[in-house]
Amino acid sequence: MYRLGQKEVDEVSKVIKAKKMFRVGDPKNGHLQEANRFEKEWAQTIGVKHALLLSGGGTAGLMAGLAGMGIGPGDEVIVPGYTFMATAAAVLMVGAIPVLAEINETLTLDPRDVEKKIGPHTKAIIPVHICGIPSNMKAIMAVARRHKIKVIEDCCQADGGSFRGKRLGSWGHAGAYSFNDFKIMSAGEGGALVTNDDKICEMAGIYSDSGAAFRPYVKKFTVPIFLGFQFRTTEITGAILRMQLQRLPGILADLRRIRARFIAELKGKPGIRFAPSNDPKGDCGVVVSFQFESEAVARIFAKSKGVGGWLPIDSGKHVYSNWDPILKHRIGHHPGMNPYSMPQNKRLRLKYTKTMCPRTLDILKRTVYVSLHPDWTADRIRARIEACRQAGASL
Repeated sequence: MYRLGQKEVDEVSKVIKAKKMFRVGDPKNGHLQEANRFEKEWAQTIGVKHALLLSGGGTAGLMAGLAGMGIGPGDEVIVPGYTFMATAAAVLMVGAIPVLAEINETLTLDPRDVEKKIGPHTKAIIPVHICGIPSNMKAIMAVARRHKIKVIEDCCQADGGSFRGKRLGSWGHAGAYSFNDFKIMSAGEGGALVTNDDKICEMAGIYSDSGAAFRPYVKKFTVPIFLGFQFRTTEITGAILRMQLQRLPGILADLRRIRARFIAELKGKPGIRFAPSNDPKGDCGVVVSFQFESEAVARIFAKSKGVGGWLPIDSGKHVYSNWDPILKHRIGHHPGMNPYSMPQNKRLRLKYTKTMCPRTLDILKRTVYVSLHPDWTADRIRARIEACRQAGASL
C-alpha cells in the first residue's frame, strides 16, 4: 500500500451510513453502487468493455478468467517460473495443469521459450507483469495467435501499468489484478478481472458468484447458470478502490519519476548495468532492476551501504523451485479433487523438477531490485542513487 487517507475514510463512511454493504442492491432504495461504479471506472481506465470486482484477490481474478475461457481438466496453461505461486495455483484450481516456462533478462516470460513449451493440450498462456514490469505482450500475443490459444494477463503487481501505450490487462483475452495490502492500489484484499469478451465476462461472473441464479441481472445472461465459487465483493471494497483509483495516476507518476532519475543518473556508471525493459515508460516504477555477471557480485552490491537492494531469488514464494505443494502434487482437500490425479490429465506434462528452468534461476540470482516509494523525499532519492553509484564503483 502506498497512499491511503481521508478520501477512503469518507467514502466508506457513506456506505456504512447508507447501511447497504452488500454489493447487489437497488439505488432507488439508497444503495450507493460502489462496486458497480468501480467496475465501470476500472474498465474505462484499462480500456476494455467489462470489469468484474472480486473478493478473492488476484487468484480469484485468474480463476474466474480461466473459467470464463472454459479451461479445465485436460488442458495445459503456460506460466512463468518466476511469479507468485498463485498464478500456477489458479490453473490447478480450475482443474488444468500449469506448464512452466523460462523468463528472460527482463524478468518476464520469454516468448521464445513459450513457443517451445506449447503442446497439443496447451489452451492458454499467463504472462506475468512481475513487480510492475511489463511483459512483451506484442510477441506473446503473436505466439498465441499462431497457435490459436488464449492469453490471460497476470497484472496483480502492475495495477495501471502499460505496454506500448496500451494498459496491461487489455492486450490479452482477459487480465487479472490484485488489490491486497502489497499492491499499487489496495483495499487490504480484493481483485478484478477485465475482458472485452462478452462470454468470458458472463462465465466469469457466474463462476465467481455461487448465488448468481438468484440475482436480478441473471435474465441478461446468455450462458446457462452453473454453480461456481463465492468471490462476491462488498460495497466497502468498491468504495475504497474508487478512491484508490483517483490516487493511481499520482502514484504511478511519482514512482516512474523516481525510477527514471535512477536510470538517468546511474546509466553508464562503473559497475552498473540495468536489466533490459520491454517498455521503460510503461513500467510501473515499483523497482529499479540491476543485473550482474554473478550471484556473488549481485549480493555484494545489494548489501553495500545505503543501497537497500534484494535478490528476487530470495523471495521464495515467487520462485517455482519453492512451490512445494505444486512440485509434490499436493492439491485440494480431497484426492479426487487433485488435478494431477484426474484421468483427463494423465497424458499431460505432470512432472516438475527444481532445476527445470535453469535460465530463470540464473537470472534471479544475478538480479538486484531496489524497491521504490512514491513519497520518498528528494534527499532520500539522492542518497539512494549515490549509494548505488558508490557500490557499483567498488565492484
